[in-house]
Amino acid sequence: MDLSTKDILAALVGFPTITDGPNGALVDWVAAFLQAQGFTTSRLVSSDGVKAGLLAKRGTGDGGLLCSAHSDVVPVAGQDWSRDAFTLDECDGRYVGRGTTDMKGFLACVLAVAQSLKVEDQSMPLSLALSWDEEIGCRGIAEMIDAVIPTLGRPDLCIVGEPTSLRLVTGHKGKASYRAVTTGEAGHSAMAPQFRNALHPAAELIRAIRDRQTALMEQGARDMRYDPPFSTIHAGVLRGGTALNIVPDRAELLFEIRHLAAETPEAILAGLDLPRDVTVTQTGSYPGLISDAGQPTIQAFASGLAPTEPGTVAFGTEAGFFAALGLPTIVWGPGDMRDGHQPDESVAISDLNGCIRILRAFLSR
Repeated sequence: MDLSTKDILAALVGFPTITDGPNGALVDWVAAFLQAQGFTTSRLVSSDGVKAGLLAKRGTGDGGLLCSAHSDVVPVAGQDWSRDAFTLDECDGRYVGRGTTDMKGFLACVLAVAQSLKVEDQSMPLSLALSWDEEIGCRGIAEMIDAVIPTLGRPDLCIVGEPTSLRLVTGHKGKASYRAVTTGEAGHSAMAPQFRNALHPAAELIRAIRDRQTALMEQGARDMRYDPPFSTIHAGVLRGGTALNIVPDRAELLFEIRHLAAETPEAILAGLDLPRDVTVTQTGSYPGLISDAGQPTIQAFASGLAPTEPGTVAFGTEAGFFAALGLPTIVWGPGDMRDGHQPDESVAISDLNGCIRILRAFLSR
């Protein structure tokens, strides 16, 4: 018996696939669902053996549509939910649950289309790439990307599913994240001036990051399609010290760079005035996206949208990995990111219905 879109989404939400945790049960469920619809599936295991990804295809040869989705969702700990976050609920024309907007709603739509569209009505191959740990630096797709074309062929269009309110997105910034470690000398705080306090160079580094951000705002590259329209550098986490009466001998600062295409994170980092006793290590990165909206397959998909004009988003996605393969790539999907990562996360049912209608029309044109 066919499942409704609500049933599919309820099943997906019911898997608590919090980022950096296991996701194998969800991947196995999706694989079984797609196999029942005539898809060939390939399960990919992460390098640490904890997580898995999925590549699936119905149809033969190159061409067609590739939909990209990530299985992970952000944590709910510390958030004030009014209901169980991993049980789908319906309220005021919306489905409520963790991941409904970001971005199991899109995945549910792809599965619903795969179920409802008859093979003989599908005018092109349909593929799915399902990854893990997108929310913490696109870790999964970085491991999967080299297998995409050998396994699925070369699609005509890749849609990276993210909440864009069904508006066409062809650009976003890239990101690089870093860990800075500062060192000093431990000692009794009664004699603090005799020891090097590791928090002091960490504080100097934060000041240097603020100065670098000011320079980027005043003198850096500009792209008015973005808000803010310049590259950013941001200090997010500072850890150091064990007790008030001990001079800290180590501190750790986590910071990130979100950069326009006209600037590289390496160049931005090189312009940072690093204090002594600081070691900086890159901990992750993902590329930005700059797609030409004039490419025929993007234009063909956009013709079914309203409005058809391309835009950008402030958040990052996996799209740059697919674009680097030479695939026409866009970001598109139901929901609004303002609802993502929030307590009582939800998506409009009308958005899901619109997503399904547009995908079906494109696949059967």
